[in-house]
Parts: sequence; structure tokens; C-alpha cells
Amino acid sequence: LLGVTLDTVLAFSSATTTKSCATAQTFVVWTRSIRSTVSSLADSTRTTLKMAPIGFVGLGIMGEGMAGRLLSEGIAGTSDDNALVIWNRTGSKCTALSEKFPDKKIIIKETAREVVEACESTYSMLSTPEASKIVFEGDNGVLAGVSSGKSIVDCATLAEADMQRMNAAVVEKGGRFLEAPVSGSKGPAAMGSLIFLCAGSEELFNEVKDNGLTAMGKASHFFGAEVGAGTRAKLVVNSLMGTMLAAFGEGLALSESVGLDPNTMIEVIGQGAIQSPMFNLKGPKMVVKDHAPNFPLKHAHKDMKLA
Repeated sequence: LLGVTLDTVLAFSSATTTKSCATAQTFVVWTRSIRSTVSSLADSTRTTLKMAPIGFVGLGIMGEGMAGRLLSEGIAGTSDDNALVIWNRTGSKCTALSEKFPDKKIIIKETAREVVEACESTYSMLSTPEASKIVFEGDNGVLAGVSSGKSIVDCATLAEADMQRMNAAVVEKGGRFLEAPVSGSKGPAAMGSLIFLCAGSEELFNEVKDNGLTAMGKASHFFGAEVGAGTRAKLVVNSLMGTMLAAFGEGLALSESVGLDPNTMIEVIGQGAIQSPMFNLKGPKMVVKDHAPNFPLKHAHKDMKLA
């Protein structure tokens, strides 16, 4: 009924008798009233969701930038009701984030469990399967805080089996789970240009894609309800990235060994069909031996092994 356009109703009204016209006009008023009520309810629901505290577990190389985007984009931390509730294994990272955003409402908890208990939705970003397992399954871990209605969005790159195990455990306790590994490294995390590769609860995906995920990323993809599909997509991306970067490094080394200027070769590569933003970013750093990690090699090796 609410899908009937007002123009259609008014056209019907003008083509009928005066009595029918009056009835149609009454129908128009009634329809407008219903639409206004529905719109008000929708606005109220969005406000309620927006004002709920948001949790974030894990403030490492990636998590720090991601949490910062939730704050800088006004998704969390705007008031006491909308605080960003955080925990990290190294507590000083929490203090540093709080000091970086002194005008935002940030609550530091003693355990991951307390973060989940305090929030409707909690993002988690841990560096390795081992760290994720400890933080998720510990006595004061993420799962310990899950109860009916709680939502977990896990952004780590793990094995399919890890994601599936966590999903089953969260759902068993009445919660919702979204697998959401990201494509991108330290820079994109800080700039909000990550790519989220999601699977699991579509309802939860639809709730977070236009606020939290949009603040932290430039794109979000949903691969279906089967948890593990997002991880498979991420491992395809990272296995390709690893082979590309290895080949690029060999190419630069070969250039230098035969007496070619590597910077000129980077320019040449960037002008042809094999050009890549990754080559433009990493190439100049390789030439000057700047190996400061945006994505540690041990994590790249982990992903290649999982793939």
C-alpha cells in the first residue's frame, strides 16, 4: 500500500465523481500520514543505532587507523551514549589513541570481554590466527562477552576454519557474526580506503556498511551467508599481491645488476600495461632500502601459507 505513488492516487481522484474524489483525497491524506509515521520511526531507529556505544578490540598497525576513522568520521565518540569502547593487549596503545583524540569520548576497558558487554556491535582486528584465538576464546575474551543481541565484526585475516568456528560460537550464544577481512595496509587504514570482503550475517552487513565500514573503507563486498567466503576472497587477493611484489623486487634487482637506473625502470613500468599502484608505492622505498613495514613480511607469509 505504501508503494502506491501519490500521483497515481491523484490521477484516479480526478477521474471519478465528487464523492469518489473526496474518498480518494482522504486516502491521500491517510497515505501521507502513514508515510510520515514510517519515516519518523526509521529516523528514530537510525538515531538509536547511531547513539549506541561501539567496541573495538585490537589497536595494532591496522586497528589503530581503523578505530581512528570511526572517531574522526563521527561514527563513534561523539557523546557518552556513542562512546568508542576499546581494548588492546598492549594497554599503552589505548592510551595513545585516547590522547590523539582528546575531544572524543573513548572508554578504555581492562578486557575484551568488557568491551563486548558494553556495546551492541564490536569490531575486532587481531594480527594472527594465534592472537585471534587467544583474544576470542580466553576467559575474558570476546566470546565471553557475547550474549543475545550482540554483534561481532571480525576484520582479521585468518583461516576459513577459524572464522567458521568463531561464527558458530557467537551464533550459539544468540549473537550475530560478520566475517570482514580487509584488503589494504597501514596507510589505507588510516585514510579510510580499505576494502572489506564480507560474509556471514547479511542483516549485520547492511547495518554497518553505510556507517562503520564506509568510515573505514572505500568499498564493501558481501559474498554471501557462508562464513569463509570472505576469507577466501582475501587470500586470493593477498596471494596475488605477494607474487606480484616478489616479481617486482626481482625485476628491480635485475635492473641494478645490469647497470640500469632503478628509478627510471620504475617510471617505465608505471607507463605500461603492467603498472600498479603498489609498484609506485613500494618501488622508491625499495631503491633507498627503506623497509619500514606497512604490512609486515611475516603477515604476508602467513597469508600466502593460508592460501
